[in-house]
Amino acid sequence: MKYMLLMQFGPQSGILPMDTWSPEDIKAHIEFMHDVNRELVEAGEFVDAQGLAMPDQARIVRAGQGGVPVVTDGPFPETKEFLVGYWIVDCEGPERAYALAARVSAAPGLNGEPLDMPIEVRQVMAAPPQEL
Repeated sequence: MKYMLLMQFGPQSGILPMDTWSPEDIKAHIEFMHDVNRELVEAGEFVDAQGLAMPDQARIVRAGQGGVPVVTDGPFPETKEFLVGYWIVDCEGPERAYALAARVSAAPGLNGEPLDMPIEVRQVMAAPPQEL
């Protein structure tokens, strides 16, 4: 089963922005993430993982007249939380996905303390629901 682990960030998380961290703390955090990815590859569970650009670089796109893209800035300042990265894993079931999310949640932050980041876990659907 495939699951997407979504790393959220925002004021409600209580996590200070990374640009306020020491270089040592940033290095430890990034090394932790590389270690997690390596472990997932070795376990045969890694599908994909990506960090995302900050929301000020995001754009909202809608189909305009004739399907022409209409591009606007977004998300907007009232956005309280945003996606900073994700993993797609292929594992036995939800319990394993939850265990992986808990591992990532404990990534080191300031002074090496676990961040306790909120990680959303969602199954990647393999087929449309039977009702359709």
